[in-house]
Amino acid sequence: MRRKHALRPSRDAPVPRTRDDDLSVEAARRYEALGRVMAVLSGEADFIESCRDLTWWRGYDSWHLEWRDGPFASEVAALLREHLEEAGLVTAAAPGNDACAVLEVMGVRVELRAIDPMGRARVRQRPDSFWRLAEALDTTRRTNTRHPWETLLGG
Repeated sequence: MRRKHALRPSRDAPVPRTRDDDLSVEAARRYEALGRVMAVLSGEADFIESCRDLTWWRGYDSWHLEWRDGPFASEVAALLREHLEEAGLVTAAAPGNDACAVLEVMGVRVELRAIDPMGRARVRQRPDSFWRLAEALDTTRRTNTRHPWETLLGG
């Protein structure tokens, strides 16, 4: 029985990089752009607390961010432009509407999509729309269910 052997690359040969390789410079730039966007959004308490189901995924040469409720996509794009323009990280922005907006952060396309948005003004008017971290961690308020730390500590 004869076996076919494929030629193996030598150990000294450079490893060929592809466009989709996560170790390339382009991939590093894409992840840095996402990190900058998420850093701005995480610093905005009213954005984070008013959104439900914030998700993101990588496209071919872009990032897609999607959320339910919360602000309009154009408001989030304006917020990102405000924080990232002074550092020169936003190079281009397409005009957006309530549901969709597009930015280019560090040369990487970032597509924003709001599903059933309420807008920042309406979110601020509704007292029950904010999920308050301080309320969730309040140990003085009794509830019918056990707190997560009670479960962990056996209480």
